[in-house]
Amino acid sequence: RAAALGRKYGLSVEVLDDIALEQQGYGGIIGVGKGSSRKPRLVRLAHTGAKDAKSVALVGKGITFDTGGISIKPAAGMDLMTSDMGGAAAVIATTIAAARLGVGVSVTATVPMAENMPSSTAQRPGDVLTQYGGKTIEVLNTDAEGRLILADAIVRALEDDPDYLIDTATLTGAQMVALGTRTPGVMGTREFRDLVAERSRAVGENGWAMPLPTELRADLSSRVADMANVTAHKYGGMLSAATYLKEFVPAGQAWVHVDIAGPAFNSGGPWGYTPKGGTGVPVRSLIAVIERIAETG
Repeated sequence: RAAALGRKYGLSVEVLDDIALEQQGYGGIIGVGKGSSRKPRLVRLAHTGAKDAKSVALVGKGITFDTGGISIKPAAGMDLMTSDMGGAAAVIATTIAAARLGVGVSVTATVPMAENMPSSTAQRPGDVLTQYGGKTIEVLNTDAEGRLILADAIVRALEDDPDYLIDTATLTGAQMVALGTRTPGVMGTREFRDLVAERSRAVGENGWAMPLPTELRADLSSRVADMANVTAHKYGGMLSAATYLKEFVPAGQAWVHVDIAGPAFNSGGPWGYTPKGGTGVPVRSLIAVIERIAETG
């Protein structure tokens, strides 16, 4: 669907299948997707803006269904995990919208897609994988899979040397604990984070800036790898997930992570202009930020 839509609206399209992902070292995407009969993909869609225009890299979590893997989720509410590709859908939609609107900014979506299933081929708690780019990760919880596929995609997106990087994901239940189901958490480099949060509120998507406390990094330490994929405690889970992603973003790169675990999918009744089901959050926020970058550079 992403490739077909990209071609329809004149975007350049690239799809890496599971064989290419394995050969090129995308250990996070392969690790998460290897338990499923539906093999993982990495999809890239690009809108080329005006000459010498700024560039924006978008990365979105595309877990097409999330059982939790071997660290399996409770049955109650698991049916809602069809929504775990909300970040992927949002960055695909945003890139298409940028092309249709003819924004001068160049926009590239790098979208990892996988199904997180338990099976005889699934990754196990305690396995060590190597992310794209070389960092080794001890997978303590296979249900903390979104950060594994996002990290691969972030490193790939940064190879294009973008001026700005935004990733978005239905990443943590902790987002809803901290901010409820209608308020995305916005984390990242301070100036860009504040711009994204302000633009999000201006278009009615209610993004709220959150900190990345430096002490959380130590809680991701591993005995056998460069990092573990989760901390040993439940505190600040949304911030810890973003801290994990921060490890793949070089100093000086303008970067924002938007956690949309609650806001991307409305499991209750309609409210305002928000329907039941997928809400489209944060497409309006992303387009608003891209248009601001086009105006101001």
